[in-house]
Amino acid sequence: MSVKKEPSGRRSIQVEVEVPGTPEEVWQAIATGPGISSWFVPAEIEERDGKPVAAKLNFGPGMESCSEVTSWDPPRKWSTKSEGWVPGMPSLANEWSVEARAGGVCIVRIVTSLFASNDDWDNQLEGTESGWPGFLRTLRIYLTHFRGQRSTMMKWMAPFAGTEAEAWDALTMALGLNGLSVGQHCKAPAGVPAFSGLVEYLTQNPNDALLRVEKPGPGVAALGTFTMGGPSMVAVNFYLYGDQAAGTVAREKPLWDAWFQQRFPMPAASNEGE
Repeated sequence: MSVKKEPSGRRSIQVEVEVPGTPEEVWQAIATGPGISSWFVPAEIEERDGKPVAAKLNFGPGMESCSEVTSWDPPRKWSTKSEGWVPGMPSLANEWSVEARAGGVCIVRIVTSLFASNDDWDNQLEGTESGWPGFLRTLRIYLTHFRGQRSTMMKWMAPFAGTEAEAWDALTMALGLNGLSVGQHCKAPAGVPAFSGLVEYLTQNPNDALLRVEKPGPGVAALGTFTMGGPSMVAVNFYLYGDQAAGTVAREKPLWDAWFQQRFPMPAASNEGE
């Protein structure tokens, strides 16, 4: 990972992924509130007089982000500008683009940039770059298997008293995933709310797993552990798709709340379902 530095002072990182679908289908997934919510975080594109003016992303309690939409060229490209994430940080520009390729696929490219005269903020850009791959893999699964479906999300995040590797071992063992590999089918062990699915992606360092689930409903389960200068954290996100998803979340979330609180105790505010 690296930050591109230009003589003008512009510093940027770029990530991209190849996904199936037409530019119009991919645009719906990366440039609408329901689309972005289906693979990233709960999102809303605010319009005024029929024109997009703001993008709102909800990363969790107290972590909402609002950006001004600065350009809009469907189904090719859109851009935003926002304040820096921490005090004193320069403003940030984000550009989302869709590029059609042969064979019914597109390249989704996301560029985040800022202007600075020194390296003080490069680590923030590098952190952003490292966080994208897991979400972009979820986008690819969504466009491959659930294209055009709206989602309902339930998610949990909690601190863990141990190293990141120990947190990953605890999470995967609790869910019965230790020892599995990509392409294998998994099923909840005794004492865990019902889930089952196919392991689509699995890696360590960073610790991430993506499951394409049929239970508790059709969708994607994203699991991970990380540190952000503090304690180790465990995170579980379910993106459930289709007309029954909201009802499924209403039924299943209390069961997962209780299980998660027992296994990974956390403040109530750290746990939120959308």
